[in-house]
Amino acid sequence: MPDQLGITVLGSGYWGINYVRLFTELPTARVVSVCDLREERLQEVKRRFPDITVTTDLDEALHCPGVEAAVVCTNAAAHYDVAQRSLRAGKHVLIEKPMATTTARAQKLLALAQSKGLVLMVGHIFLYNAGIQTVKAYIERGDVGQVYYVYARRTNLGPIRSDVNAVWDLAPHDVSIIDHLLGQPPRWISAVGTKVLRNCREDVGFIILGYPNGVLGHIHVSWAEPNKVREVVVVGSDRRIVFNDLDPVEQVRIFEKGIAPPASEPEPSSYGEYQFSIRDGAIISPKIEVSEPLKNQCNHFLDCVTKGCTPLSGGQNGVDVVRIMEAINRSMLGRGRPVELNWDKTRQVEKSYEYQTGIAGTFH
Repeated sequence: MPDQLGITVLGSGYWGINYVRLFTELPTARVVSVCDLREERLQEVKRRFPDITVTTDLDEALHCPGVEAAVVCTNAAAHYDVAQRSLRAGKHVLIEKPMATTTARAQKLLALAQSKGLVLMVGHIFLYNAGIQTVKAYIERGDVGQVYYVYARRTNLGPIRSDVNAVWDLAPHDVSIIDHLLGQPPRWISAVGTKVLRNCREDVGFIILGYPNGVLGHIHVSWAEPNKVREVVVVGSDRRIVFNDLDPVEQVRIFEKGIAPPASEPEPSSYGEYQFSIRDGAIISPKIEVSEPLKNQCNHFLDCVTKGCTPLSGGQNGVDVVRIMEAINRSMLGRGRPVELNWDKTRQVEKSYEYQTGIAGTFH
C-alpha cells in the first residue's frame, strides 16, 4: 500500500469539489482524477487543481494509474450505476447519501463490495459531526435519563433538485442521526408529503418514526420555508439537548430540566392525583472542538481502507437508511398509512420496488 491512497472523484458539483479540496489537503491521500459530464465543472477543477486529470469518461477516470478508491457524488439517481462500476473495477468506494434509490440496489452494492473485499462507506456526514458526537455521548452516559422522543427540522428555500424529492434529498441525514443517537432503527413509520410549489415531486414532508419502548422520532423537511433550520432535539426525563448546526458558538445546548412520573407509586385514580417529579436546573453549552465533519469523514474513509477500521457509516448502515426511506415513500403514497419494518438478525431485505424519481438515472 503506497503512502498516499490514489482517489478519483466522480461528480464535481458542490460536494465533489469539496471532496477534491479535502483529499488534496490530507497527507495520506492523492486525488488522481475527476470525472464529470459538464465541461465547465471540469474546467473549474483544472483551474484550482492543475495536476489532477479531468475527464468526461467514467472508465478513464477509474482506470487512471494509481487510482485505488472512488468517491461517488453524482446525483442520487446515478449512485447505483456509478458505484457498482467502481466496485467492479476493484475500487474502494465512498458514496454520498442516499446510497441508492431502492433497497434492492443498495443491497446489491453491499454484496458486491463484500464479495470483492472492498470498503464501502456511505456519506452520512452528521455522524462525523462533533456536535452530534457530543449529544450521543450524553445519551450513552445516561445523562439524558429515559429518552422520550427526538425531533429534527431541516428546512430552507430550496435548492430544488431534479432527481429526487425533498424527503429523499434531506431526510436521510436525520434518519441516520436519529438511528445513531438511539442505537437502533425504527420499527414502524408514518409519513405525509405535499407539493406546495406545484412541482412534480414532494417539496415538504412530515415523518414519524416509531422506536422500541415507545420512543418516537419526528422529522420535518422542506424546500419551501423561508427560515433555514438545521436542528435536532432530544427530550428525556432528566435533560433536553438541542443540536443547532447553524450556531457556530453554541452548537449544542443542554437544558438540565426534565419531568418524570414517580416509579414506585401506584397508578393514580384521577389526573389530579398524578404526581410528577420535576427537575429544574441550568442551561449549559459544552465546549466542542472545532472540526470539519467532511474532513473527519474523509480521514475515517482513509483509515478504513489503509488500516482496516470498521466504517461508522458502512454499507449495511447505508442499506438500512435506504430501506427506511422506501418505507417513508410507501407511507406517503398511502397518505400516512403506517408501514411496519421487520428487522431480523441478518438484515434480510424485503422485496423492494423501484422508487419512481420521474427522471432517468443518468450520470451528471
